[in-house]
Amino acid sequence: MKHRIVVLGAGYAGAFAAGNLARRLSPADTGITVVNAAPDFVERMRLHQLASGQELASRRLADVFAGTGVRLRVARVTGIDPGHRTVAVTGEDGAGELAYDTLLYALGSSVAHHGVPGAAEYAFDVAGRSSALRLRERLAGLGGGGTVVVVGEGLTGIETATEIAESRPGLSIALAARGGLGAWLSPKARRHLRGAFDRLGVTVYEHTSVEAVEPTRVVTADGRSVPADVTVWSAGFAVHPMAAAAGLEVAGTGQIVVDRTMRSVSHPDVYAAGDCAYAIGENGRPLPMSCASAGLTNMRATAAIIARLTGREIPATGLKYFGNHISLGRRDAIFQMVDGDVRSKTWFLGGRTAARLKSGVLRSAGWGIAHPTFGLPKRRHRLTPVPGRELRASA
Repeated sequence: MKHRIVVLGAGYAGAFAAGNLARRLSPADTGITVVNAAPDFVERMRLHQLASGQELASRRLADVFAGTGVRLRVARVTGIDPGHRTVAVTGEDGAGELAYDTLLYALGSSVAHHGVPGAAEYAFDVAGRSSALRLRERLAGLGGGGTVVVVGEGLTGIETATEIAESRPGLSIALAARGGLGAWLSPKARRHLRGAFDRLGVTVYEHTSVEAVEPTRVVTADGRSVPADVTVWSAGFAVHPMAAAAGLEVAGTGQIVVDRTMRSVSHPDVYAAGDCAYAIGENGRPLPMSCASAGLTNMRATAAIIARLTGREIPATGLKYFGNHISLGRRDAIFQMVDGDVRSKTWFLGGRTAARLKSGVLRSAGWGIAHPTFGLPKRRHRLTPVPGRELRASA
């Protein structure tokens, strides 16, 4: 009889979590299933590169989890029934259900259009592989000229604007920022960012709110019309309403409200990690949707699951956001540390050294995904029987 663990999503949070669980728990007691809509792992942190025309190596999840004991189900999650502890899925094999004893919800996020007219119909984004490929095709179709407006001054917007500008120098690139460009960075880092935009020829419309997107332009709140053969929307992310529809307690953002161990406050058999988790950091504020947060929350969730199932003490790991790493094309970047209140410190690292550091981070993350059970111990933890918790046969 085995305890059934189902992991929804094989992004950075889900894939790492599944590997950690397989590495630490005995297969004699546990059956681990990962459900993912696509057969390949998507390096979301590199999607702006893919959109700009660069080639990215693909990693098939079947190869990633081969020999780990983790079962992969390529299917789309269509619903959750926490009362019966089942997940509804549909894929090439048709529709079906997966039963679980412990569920780790790591379905990530998608682009948020915020109800702006025309944004969903006419704008492109880099929130997923398919949408990044659509943008890539559209940019290629512009040939040697055209205008691109990137909406959003966050990390994704900055990285997308600079990557396209460097990879496709014949295009005219602009970025529309609701506030000041890099206003959240330290003064020196902000100057470095502006210097990079000047070097790459990226025009910045600061303190500009986009109120509508049309096929050939964006319209701002003050009535200006900015020409745009292509509009790229990077003004935030949103989670799927599935968790709320299932009756899980969620925040106003739709994220699952979790305790310090990433356990749902309303359903103790459910954990959340990554963008879909409403987790409070050491500073008392919700962690931002980011790859860094995915790492923090997936480690906390897997540690708690393992400890509870094996009768061990849950380790006290921190939930502290340390900083931002921003690519500015392939040869430049900014590494900005933040303090406990997520305010930028005066020190920052920029230029080629920061770019090499960012490249190393991406390579390390990719290698970790490709080797989910690296360092697999010869002896893994057996589950500890607990009254009221049965070990059921795996599906």
